[in-house]
Amino acid sequence: MTISIAAYCPESGQLGIAISSSSIAVGARCPWLLAGVGAVSSQNITLPALGQKILEQLENGLTPDKALKTVLANDQFSAYRQVTVINNSGESACFSGTETLGMHNMVKAKHCVAAGNMLANQTVIDAMVSTFEESRGELTSRLITALASGIANGGEAGPVHSAAVKVVDDYTWPLVDLRVDWADKNPVDELLKLWQDYEPQMQAYVTRALDPRQAPSYGVPGNE
Repeated sequence: MTISIAAYCPESGQLGIAISSSSIAVGARCPWLLAGVGAVSSQNITLPALGQKILEQLENGLTPDKALKTVLANDQFSAYRQVTVINNSGESACFSGTETLGMHNMVKAKHCVAAGNMLANQTVIDAMVSTFEESRGELTSRLITALASGIANGGEAGPVHSAAVKVVDDYTWPLVDLRVDWADKNPVDELLKLWQDYEPQMQAYVTRALDPRQAPSYGVPGNE
């Protein structure tokens, strides 16, 4: 049902998640991030509250492994969960319960962690991690490239219909929060197009938020 990769960029301090699923609106339920703290993907049979609770534990100083175990210990249906966690030091943890759907796999690497269920084959997640480690540039671009690599190497056993990427920086709001909630085919391609349109405007929106006096014009009538 889902493949995802979560990562930390030591150069920028950004944290991010890219994710795709056969289900509608995966970006509304699975990726949870907190600037300066960590990123969590709660997937398979998703319980969104897990992401929120694990981030709270990370903020309280627990390691990803301890935070994950602490929260799952209080979830009576943890056998149905697949969860990945990464903190703002690049440390990660992951879990797949005994009821995780279909073929599944998890891979931890330096500054990233990826996982998936209902996989077409076991190499999907390895390909995502390898692609991420070999890529350079903006964290968002690297995450989408890694996600696309997973799709190219087989992805899910069935068609995927939604995709999302979310990245946090120094602000209390996400720097990037792009979603394709439903596409009949190729949602990751649609996500890439959104990013290519958004990236040139991204910093302008930050400037508008922090100091409207320095804001670029919107290019609309009355604010050319």
